[in-house]
Amino acid sequence: MRVLVTGASGLLGGAVARVLAARGDQVRTFQRRPSGVAGVEDVAGSLVDPRAVAAAVTGADAVVHLAAKVSLTGDPAEFAAVNVDGTRTLLDAAERAGVRAFVQVSSPSVAHLGDSLVGVGAGPADPRRARGEYARTKAAGELLALARDGGTLRVVAVRPHVVWGPGDTQLVERVVDRAARGRLPLLGHGAALIDTTYVDNAADGIVAALDRLGDRTDVVGGRAYVLTNGEPRPVADLLTGICRAAGVEPPRWRVPAGLARTAGGMVEAAWRVRPGADEPPMTRFLAEQLSTAHWFDQRETWSDLDWTPATTIDEGLHHLTTHYATTQPTTQPTTQASNTT
Repeated sequence: MRVLVTGASGLLGGAVARVLAARGDQVRTFQRRPSGVAGVEDVAGSLVDPRAVAAAVTGADAVVHLAAKVSLTGDPAEFAAVNVDGTRTLLDAAERAGVRAFVQVSSPSVAHLGDSLVGVGAGPADPRRARGEYARTKAAGELLALARDGGTLRVVAVRPHVVWGPGDTQLVERVVDRAARGRLPLLGHGAALIDTTYVDNAADGIVAALDRLGDRTDVVGGRAYVLTNGEPRPVADLLTGICRAAGVEPPRWRVPAGLARTAGGMVEAAWRVRPGADEPPMTRFLAEQLSTAHWFDQRETWSDLDWTPATTIDEGLHHLTTHYATTQPTTQPTTQASNTT
């Protein structure tokens, strides 16, 4: 196939582009900076530029859409411009270009309303009640995409949950950086069970969803699927594993979950008035994510996508250990607009 991958300069987008290129697909990537992926055609541009989007999608058989504005805080108009209007622009261009398959890479946060999620499937995206501008605009973008399913264009939404792996600046390097400086607490007892997704598994699952759209027995069109490793673990265990892989001391001190949520709300308010150079150290959404259970029933996802994860969490942590053993870990805060929440 000729596949357009948006957002391939991010961890997950790059992994998807590499999987597609390695199996022989003709891959074009679209983002604001070079993807760094060998064997693909990079096209520079932004989702807010309709002409650039139209040029990028011309000739494509399929689109995997990962590009997004990802942040804990920020101007609501910027989130809407990229995650909602940009998605609409890409869908319009895809339909005009005769694209047959469209994978909308979304997030479980589109259906997370602040309470625990225990053994559930992909609930409906809810732009009105989702927590934070990222989740709200990703929910709206997902609904736009799924509404286009039918006729010659088939659409599926895939929601990878907490994607991590070597080179990850969104979760892993932030955890390592803050733990190294003694600024990483556990919220509550750190016992909340959460699902995560190793990056190679997330990429393979997304490609499996793309393939199923072109299958005669397609059952995925018009539907959303949460994608994880299927190995829920206490958040304290996950943070400890990441820290040990990087050779830093795991978090030892604790903050009551309720206090963290209150403090997170206060930090968000302060950030709106005077934003810092990095992401805020805590927000209400982040406090909810770190102190409530969120793990998902993967039976339908694995059955419908005809896919199962190839890399376990323990194997992923081993790969992370090897990565840190052969590279210098980042000890300064990092920022990156990517696609893995």
